[in-house]
Amino acid sequence: MRDPLSIYMNDHLAGATAGVELARRLRSRNAGDPRFGPPTAELCAEIETDRELLETAMERLGISRNRLKPVSAWLGEKLGRFKLNGQLTGYAPLSRMVELELLYIGLTGQIRMWRALESSLGEGPDEIDFTQLAERAGGQRARVEELHLSAANLALPEQKSSTG
Repeated sequence: MRDPLSIYMNDHLAGATAGVELARRLRSRNAGDPRFGPPTAELCAEIETDRELLETAMERLGISRNRLKPVSAWLGEKLGRFKLNGQLTGYAPLSRMVELELLYIGLTGQIRMWRALESSLGEGPDEIDFTQLAERAGGQRARVEELHLSAANLALPEQKSSTG
């Protein structure tokens, strides 16, 4: 039987790969928007760094990387882009909203991973602070939640009540 820690961390590496691709897409699609461009660029840089830290932690723990899982996640993220969001071409406001929801879910998984590693392994290897990384992911998730609500206000027009 394979090592459960290796399986777990490789599964999260795959998720982090998809998360990086999603963050890069959000960054590029929102670059010209003053409300979404700067915060998505900042989040993308942090998410890229966090994936690198996960790879570093795996290396320092002696966990070899499964090459197939991240490639599968990368491909899955690309295929997920074909979902129709109300426009045949271009970037729809609903696209931004759904992408932020997916990023929120991914960050929730990242928080749980860092907390699980902290609980089971204690201190991280060679100055990798699992507690600090979980808190950082929590801050990222809070910012994504704020962006999501702003995106929802743009994507979902206010409905007038038909009663009254």
